[in-house]
Amino acid sequence: MIKVGIIGGAGYTAGELIRLLLHHPEAEIAFVHSTSNAKNLLTDVHEGLLGETNMKFTSRLTLKSIDVLFLCMGHGKSAEFLTEHPVPQNVRIIDLAQDFRIAGTHDYVYGLPEINKADIAKAQHVANPGCFATAIQLGLLPLAANWLLHTDVNVNAITGSTGAGVKPGPTTHFSWRMGNMSIYKPFRHQHIAEIRQSLAQLQPGFGNAIDFIPYRGDFARGIFCTEVVRIDHSLSETDIVKLYKQFYETAAFTHYVDRDIDLKQVVNTNKALIHVEKIDDKLLITSVIDNLLKGASGQALQNMNLMFGLDEHAGLDLKPSAF
Repeated sequence: MIKVGIIGGAGYTAGELIRLLLHHPEAEIAFVHSTSNAKNLLTDVHEGLLGETNMKFTSRLTLKSIDVLFLCMGHGKSAEFLTEHPVPQNVRIIDLAQDFRIAGTHDYVYGLPEINKADIAKAQHVANPGCFATAIQLGLLPLAANWLLHTDVNVNAITGSTGAGVKPGPTTHFSWRMGNMSIYKPFRHQHIAEIRQSLAQLQPGFGNAIDFIPYRGDFARGIFCTEVVRIDHSLSETDIVKLYKQFYETAAFTHYVDRDIDLKQVVNTNKALIHVEKIDDKLLITSVIDNLLKGASGQALQNMNLMFGLDEHAGLDLKPSAF
């Protein structure tokens, strides 16, 4: 059994990761670390786990007893934690924050299986992609792989309130969010850098603008994304659909769909669904994911499966909450 440690155990992503790991056939949770919740039951915080576990949070770090460590802390906290708490070299690390997503002076592999599956399988350290970044990239990767991105990319995407994390804030209160919408960080969202990095990986030299406008939605979980790019007149919609189907033919969780897609088809799953429509010289791409699963904890577990030579689906055969 794979022994798992979790740091930052009180947040939404950790809660989802715990839920998945409790039912994983090849993994066992060794500890869930939370200084502020030490000695409290996991179910005191993650009430959805009532009846499934009697584990308690711990403030102790038994890093030598585990095979893999998940870092589920806020952005910037992972690098700080690793500086203060050296992890044994044999322990693999999957970081759910943005600290190591951009290539640099570290050995973290960017954990998007649709383009880095082989590297993830050999990696000691993986940087899990951001939720918006996952949805947006999956809509664009087949175009980049075929050198078809020659203009600016216009993106609109709406996310549920869980995307803001568990800590309450003015824009997460139910009374504010219900029946409401708003934009935030237009054109300057932190996920743009990793999106650009992946597109350039498949289409070197890509340098056009990614005009991304994120929206806060009045639902709890999921991301609904639309992207518009200009495409060569000579390419028919049939040609483009064929490229998408070929690109995702072997992907474990990303699927091209021949009809309109909606959010409920992916909520509570690790799936990503993609649909395209060509109107004149414009291509409309729609992509949907669950921000907490394919956009965070589900993809992190998918990466763990790859790192340990397991079936990508292990612990991730989930049914969408379609009604």
